[in-house]
Amino acid sequence: MSFPVVLALAVLAGIIAGLRSFTMPAAVCWAAHLGWLHLEGSNLSWMGLTATVYIASALAVMELVFDKTPWIGARTKPGSLIFRIATGSLSAAAFCISSGQSIVLGVIAAAVGALIGTFGGYQARHRIVTDLKAPDILVALVEDALAVGGAFWVVSRF
Repeated sequence: MSFPVVLALAVLAGIIAGLRSFTMPAAVCWAAHLGWLHLEGSNLSWMGLTATVYIASALAVMELVFDKTPWIGARTKPGSLIFRIATGSLSAAAFCISSGQSIVLGVIAAAVGALIGTFGGYQARHRIVTDLKAPDILVALVEDALAVGGAFWVVSRF
């Protein structure tokens, strides 16, 4: 796979992590487990383990549920933002390892994508709810579908 394609997928991974922090890593774990991503012998080979797939999937589902509750903090707060950058970057690192591309540039691309996804996703959701008077739960569910569908679309490119 060419470097520009991997870089574009890294940016998309970051955007998705900015929307839902656990969704992209869960998809990467599934892709590694299913043999779509080749992480064998790398520092990220643990991502393809059965236990990791189950744990990442459970965390992703829990995030999808808890995102709808009023007591979850804003995705734009420093701790959440840093975590989103980290999960997007981890996902991009797996892409780069699998395709033999530069990990550093992939991680940087994902970090930029995570910033776009975090702040862009927040603004889009807020404006749709406020300006269009759409129910927040409906907008959140659409955002969930975009994140899950996008994550599996990205990993299916490998």
